[in-house]
Amino acid sequence: MSAIPQQVLNSQKAAIDTLVAVQNSVFNGFEKLVDLNLKVIKATIDDVSEKSQQVAAVKDAQEAVALSSSLVQPGTDKAVAYSKHVYDIISAVQADLAKLGETQVAEAQKHINDAVEQMTKNAPAGSENAVAMLKSSLAQASGAFDAMTKAAKQATEAAEKNLTAATSATLKAAGQAAEAAKTATRARRAA
Repeated sequence: MSAIPQQVLNSQKAAIDTLVAVQNSVFNGFEKLVDLNLKVIKATIDDVSEKSQQVAAVKDAQEAVALSSSLVQPGTDKAVAYSKHVYDIISAVQADLAKLGETQVAEAQKHINDAVEQMTKNAPAGSENAVAMLKSSLAQASGAFDAMTKAAKQATEAAEKNLTAATSATLKAAGQAAEAAKTATRARRAA
């Protein structure tokens, strides 16, 4: 068997392996999202049942106001926690896919470099400038890809920091709003 058909077979096998890896990563992420949503639905049903019993036990307007103000913070906390879990799952899948992509690019670069080396060995005399220019172009393309990958990673890290800051600010504001509602309720009861 010649080397070229074996290279084609190896290339096809690698492509199938990559496809399977991508499918597994995406499916695992989907499975985690489904599991998270089932847990959220179950917790929501339990919470609604509990809150319905509390609402049924309300006897006056002050109790109703107190109950409604006590619902603000836990609901906000749960929404933020859910969003964080979804973000973490999606980020993990994205990271897996990025690793697979980087591996594929590295493999492609290796194959291209090998092909260029084969060409340079068989290049006719006087083509040294063309070969040097081709190698220089490949090195620049590789450098540009590395720079782009680094910039994308930095952007992802910045987005994660911004999300964390926004989450903290939201929780703080919701906590302050809940505390203000409790204080107003206490003031009404005292009056």
